[in-house]
Amino acid sequence: MRTIRGMIYTERMCFEPGEITIEGEWIGRMERCEAKMLTDKETQTYILPGLVDIHFHGCAGYDFCDGTAEAVRAIASYEMTHGTTTICPATMTLSEEQLLGICAAGAEAAETETLPGDIPVKDVLRGIYLEGPFISEEKKGAQNPAYIHKPDLAMLRRLQQAAKGMIRMAVVAPEEDGAMELIRDGAGEFRFSIAHTCADYETAKAAMEAGVHHVTHLYNAMPPFTHRKPGVIGAAAEDEKTRVELICDGIHIHPCVVKSTFKLFGAERMVLISDSMMATGMEDGEYALGGQPVTVRGNRALLKDGTIAGSATNLYDCMRTAIQMGVPKEEAVRAATRNPAEAVGLEEECGVLQPGRRADILVADGKFALLEVIKSGRAVKG
Repeated sequence: MRTIRGMIYTERMCFEPGEITIEGEWIGRMERCEAKMLTDKETQTYILPGLVDIHFHGCAGYDFCDGTAEAVRAIASYEMTHGTTTICPATMTLSEEQLLGICAAGAEAAETETLPGDIPVKDVLRGIYLEGPFISEEKKGAQNPAYIHKPDLAMLRRLQQAAKGMIRMAVVAPEEDGAMELIRDGAGEFRFSIAHTCADYETAKAAMEAGVHHVTHLYNAMPPFTHRKPGVIGAAAEDEKTRVELICDGIHIHPCVVKSTFKLFGAERMVLISDSMMATGMEDGEYALGGQPVTVRGNRALLKDGTIAGSATNLYDCMRTAIQMGVPKEEAVRAATRNPAEAVGLEEECGVLQPGRRADILVADGKFALLEVIKSGRAVKG
């Protein structure tokens, strides 16, 4: 048994003085107290849930699309020790054969592999995010156009079977032939996200009415939001069921736009993602994403043509960057914990601190420098 005292991020989505008792793998007790009962150091200690990254590709020199147990272990281990205790890594636009192998490898690793500290991979890897192949060639971004595929529910079901039900989000460009049918016919089985799209406002709104309630990396790989053509962004802002992802690495989106987006959508609909690629946690150099060469300098990752190719920043650092940009800390934490968990149906497992929940806990100082990571009640960092 262990007790941690400090400013706890509670179910009310704010920091309140209190203490958490960890019993084995679980949170046994969580009680609020008056701030005067804490020491000065404890009042400058933030206690928050382990982060939830539902959209990233790799880190530590590995890509989820490597399709190996070694890659899954390395990715899950890096993410866990850097504050992201629940992950749904993303695929790229690849052939069906490759995607089947990647999905199967992820499912098998979740069932059989173990991380340092005897943490089962399945306690960290809780889903798969299918980014592609049902996208627009014009807005492909860093995706490989050779493997773009017409929206196909039968194919999606085959991938889900290979993944043993682990696909928690599938992206689609709603303007593509067959996309609306895919959304309508598959909405009872899958969560869909609008991504890599040329869709106008009317098409995006129709997709949301058909069952899409998520938008992938808002602003990136989609038409801009203008006063006469509001596009996907405008449609998403109007649809109160729709959550939107934001990459706050300091490269993808200007700080003014980050703050304005939180105001436009409200903290309850914002989902921070890292969209990180294999160079995250590594030195500058030459890497790959979806089989395409990527040059990384600092936290900027670019294809040869200058296209941004994901990020080189983990989710915890993205959350800290959002706070430094001026997003209220309570809102930034919510967007990296509770909201992404809800977006992929994991709200009963992670994203909040609550008695009876798995003890996935982060401890940070007053400037949000990460001091300790606790996964399933065990210290894995600090």
